[in-house]
Amino acid sequence: MSGIYIHIPFCKQACYYCDFHFSTALKKKDELIQALITELQLRKEELKGQVIETIYFGGGTPSLLSAKELHDILDAVYKHYSVCDAPEITLEANPDDLTNKNIVELSKSPINRLSIGIQSFFEDDLKQMNRAHNAKEAKNCLQQASQYFDNITIDLIYGIPNMSLEQWNENLELAFGYGVHHISAYALTVEPNTALDAFVTKGTYPPMDEALALEHFNHLVNRSEEQGFMHYEISNFGIPGYFSKHNTSYWQGKPYLGIGPSAHSFYGDQRLWNVSNNSKYIKAIQKSELPVTKETLSVKDRYNEYVMTGLRTVWGVSLDKINKDFGSDYYKYLKTSAKKFIQSGLLVVLDDLEERPQNKAVLKTTHKGKFLVDGIASELFMI
Repeated sequence: MSGIYIHIPFCKQACYYCDFHFSTALKKKDELIQALITELQLRKEELKGQVIETIYFGGGTPSLLSAKELHDILDAVYKHYSVCDAPEITLEANPDDLTNKNIVELSKSPINRLSIGIQSFFEDDLKQMNRAHNAKEAKNCLQQASQYFDNITIDLIYGIPNMSLEQWNENLELAFGYGVHHISAYALTVEPNTALDAFVTKGTYPPMDEALALEHFNHLVNRSEEQGFMHYEISNFGIPGYFSKHNTSYWQGKPYLGIGPSAHSFYGDQRLWNVSNNSKYIKAIQKSELPVTKETLSVKDRYNEYVMTGLRTVWGVSLDKINKDFGSDYYKYLKTSAKKFIQSGLLVVLDDLEERPQNKAVLKTTHKGKFLVDGIASELFMI
């Protein structure tokens, strides 16, 4: 099984914190959509023999596309690839695009999962992030979308300077109240060369407060688990049966094809990525050329990536897999490097997990170690 990611690089306006590839100029939209369709055809051999289990429209803001434009792209997927009978097809959407009319149209399409960028239900937060929607639209779209879609996930941002624990809790309670089955929650971070980076550097926006983010994170973990959500990946919380199949395939190392400017692809030890420039992307595809860069991952690269993704998930890092796939030197290195984190209560080795009935030893983060997982993983890397 494998997946297809389709990058739609357009937004109405730029969020201050965002460092993804996008453009606020929509004049090349028609050309780019045709280029996506052409790229799907040009790369059909790359997943030959694979069955497509998930299709994901990301961005950018895919909800800027009309139902017909989305249909045209999906038609190309079905024409050139083998798709399973009931694929998970996700559309990232902004609340201001999800009018009742649009929701009804989408509900009649093959799209069966909405990923809605709420970020916050508070007007001040949305203005400070330069989001295109307002708090009323955030609430209205969820109320309407839940009438037509069962599988809805929302994005929320925590660790926003000056956001009290009470406000963060209200964001969560509103989400639970709308009956969403999945939440992706991220700490606000300052990425280089973003507007937020400039504001913090100039002193016009407060610096990030790690203690506040940790407080919000711990409350998120505890409150979501009380509501029946499983914390299955460091930033993702889902009711069992509603985990993101597409994102889970990334974390479990399944092959996937990335279509569109800046999109990444992965096949075993090969990673590929398209040029992050709309004009260059369109011109290349129009000449039937693939504007792609490739790299072959070394054993060390694949080991490091598996440790990072494994520790971020509920499935952990299989020590048996480390030994079989990477060799005894990596197995010994990991066990030695992990000792100090096990002794300090940040990592634990479990031998009897419901997720692994074979009783294979698995290295996982503890509750205490979850918030520090990226730093822990980096110290377990083979350099």
